[in-house]
Amino acid sequence: MEIKIKRDVLNRELALIQGVIERKTTIPVLSHLLVETLGEQSIRIWGTDLDVTIRCDIEADVIKPGSVCLQARRLSDIVRNLDAEDLHFKKDKNEWVQLKAARSNFRLAGIDREKFPELPKMPKQSSAFDAESLEYMITHTAFAITNEQSRFTLSGAKFMLDGKTARMVTTDGHRLAFIEKEMPEESGITLDTLVPKKALLEVAKIARDQGGILKIAKDDKHIYFEGETRFLATRQLSGQFPNYEMVMPKQNEHKAVFDLNSMRSAVRLISLMSDPRNQSMRLTFRNGECELNAKSSEEGEGTQIVPVDFAGAETLLGFNWRYLYEFLNLAGVDTEIKVDEEQEKKDAGLRVAFQFTDTNTATLSSIDGDTGYDYRYIVMPLRV
Repeated sequence: MEIKIKRDVLNRELALIQGVIERKTTIPVLSHLLVETLGEQSIRIWGTDLDVTIRCDIEADVIKPGSVCLQARRLSDIVRNLDAEDLHFKKDKNEWVQLKAARSNFRLAGIDREKFPELPKMPKQSSAFDAESLEYMITHTAFAITNEQSRFTLSGAKFMLDGKTARMVTTDGHRLAFIEKEMPEESGITLDTLVPKKALLEVAKIARDQGGILKIAKDDKHIYFEGETRFLATRQLSGQFPNYEMVMPKQNEHKAVFDLNSMRSAVRLISLMSDPRNQSMRLTFRNGECELNAKSSEEGEGTQIVPVDFAGAETLLGFNWRYLYEFLNLAGVDTEIKVDEEQEKKDAGLRVAFQFTDTNTATLSSIDGDTGYDYRYIVMPLRV
């Protein structure tokens, strides 16, 4: 095998594949990438941890066809730190590979391609899904997935396609994120599966970078996502996802509507005084305002007033401030998860609604206005 490839192009794809490569594994080949040529003008790179597999197709000048497995982390580190524009790879005897780049030369140990795990194939029957919509749905729900490995059925998102509706639900047992979107065309497949968080975050990256349309398919054990030049296959999680519909409040007596930027800034500021042991924050709603309060017996106390459209009996709500802030942090974000000055300018004028009954019932949060999605976020109360 012998190829020439642009350094920036290879570096971008290696950075994506690193997301599925395990740093520590008892199976040496899983720390490697499979590189194989495709015709005369492209190569294909695979990475897998046996649960999630990613494939990237890249433009390259193929001088001699072939394949090799290279250590993923080392190759990525070398390519990232090179300042050369063009890279030249040439496979020698016994799976060794020569890498030349301007005045730099490397000799890398490889592994026989036959030792690499069996590669998944995209099923023939699939559904077309708008990449931007899929990324939006993942971005606005993935943050609520539990990080506790023991809670297996909560460590992913419940993803459903049913006729013209796409739905995604996540929960960690303390909060729940729900999003639904009507599809412009009826989907080719029906789907009701649990997608692991690790795979979900990688799918969001693929959707953001590829754009356009992604194909989604499934079989008995896997779910597949395919873009123009990238492909991801993941095992479906097994187990029974909680009955999320029972958790979602059906009726709420009160509704408070407020400016997103104002509330987000207030929560961020007052959280500095929250007790680190329970991270609690009190929100007191009264006519025209919401008072935020957090205190620590050792550090002190902080209070701020935020204007709110609310008329009703004074109501006190308690939250883990992180659960509240993570929703506010994402409410106005179209795709990428970030809140900076540019995002805050974009969010100017955007309003968010809280719906609740009393101190002891769950609060339903949503974006006030039409976004094209039915997006709801439910948080269980803290005792205050």
